[in-house]
Amino acid sequence: MHYEVEQKYRVASHEEVLTALAAQGVAVGEPVEQIDCYYRHPQRDFAKTDEAFRLRSVGEQNFLTYKGPKLDRETKTRLEEEVRLADGREALQSCDAIIRHLSFKPVATVTKQRRIATTERRGLAVEIALDDVAEIGQFVEIEISVETDAADDTAMNTAKQALADLAQELGFTDVERRSYLELLLAAR
Repeated sequence: MHYEVEQKYRVASHEEVLTALAAQGVAVGEPVEQIDCYYRHPQRDFAKTDEAFRLRSVGEQNFLTYKGPKLDRETKTRLEEEVRLADGREALQSCDAIIRHLSFKPVATVTKQRRIATTERRGLAVEIALDDVAEIGQFVEIEISVETDAADDTAMNTAKQALADLAQELGFTDVERRSYLELLLAAR
């Protein structure tokens, strides 16, 4: 199974993060816009079950993603299933129409500018996302993808420790466990 082991931090500005990453020789990519439409399930409350279902566009690329409930109280570790859809606006609109025909309703759309960097800790690839999220501010997400059996704590614990190491190195302290969707809905 595929799990994302993730931690999110609120930051006042990305400038200090960019400086710290540059000092470590980590290159940061150019900003890309991500638009995420989140849906409400017709028969269960995702807010109560701590799940998420979204349709994401990144330029011409489209993705459909399911995120399971968080597995612990410290990180945002959760099962994640994602599929790449056909490219283009027409494919995005068709997928949205199918989802709505199945009685899913849009909850909100989260729009962000994301810059991505990659590095390694404890032998694991770490993705660092610098996000400027419309209406709610600037954040940094650090994430490791883990393919493992849910019963195997070793891989998950190694990934969590790698994230903690990197967060300490970069001086991140303001942990944010809520999703961007939860933050956006609270701000509105």
